[in-house]
Amino acid sequence: MPSNYPGFKYGADRETFSAAKVKALESLLIEKGIITGKTVDNVLGYFETEMGPFNGAKLVARAWVDPAFKQRLIADCNAACEELDFPAGMSGAEGEHMRIVENTPDVHNVIVCTLCSCYPWPTLGLPPYWFKDPTFRARVVREPRVVLSEFGVKLDKSVQIKVWDSSAQIRWWVLPMRPPGSENMTEKQLAALLTPEAMMGVGNVTV
Repeated sequence: MPSNYPGFKYGADRETFSAAKVKALESLLIEKGIITGKTVDNVLGYFETEMGPFNGAKLVARAWVDPAFKQRLIADCNAACEELDFPAGMSGAEGEHMRIVENTPDVHNVIVCTLCSCYPWPTLGLPPYWFKDPTFRARVVREPRVVLSEFGVKLDKSVQIKVWDSSAQIRWWVLPMRPPGSENMTEKQLAALLTPEAMMGVGNVTV
């Protein structure tokens, strides 16, 4: 999220308060024997090293170079994930039913969860602050073109914008268009171009 994005302004002490709340909850759960002192660190470490936006980037890059794989990814995202060398659990917690929608010159897709913060953790990692913020969740449905422009995504008026609402049943994400100038790039180089924002429809992919 751009640091100057006007829709999201938090106090400088936000992280301090959030960390204190998390620590208090963690201490209570440890005291009651529900988790151990290493549980939270293990979960966070897993989503930092095994499940994250690097997985989504690999899927998008493969789709850009392999049209047949792209069609399989769009038709059944979870099944397509099984074709790549990913760790176990890609279709597990927070990723049981993932769906991907393709951006085209005529249609731009953007993802929101209007109820809470349902997000495809296996392919994009943990949801960012802006995705969970009530301001974003309300505004992007009412005025998606304005919100996208504030993220730096400028679209011609002729481009249709589709807003997809993620839920516990279906977690949506976006297959961005391959950027001009990337024709001679390797699959690994293409994957390095991807960001979580681009794969949620609020960021651009550039070379």
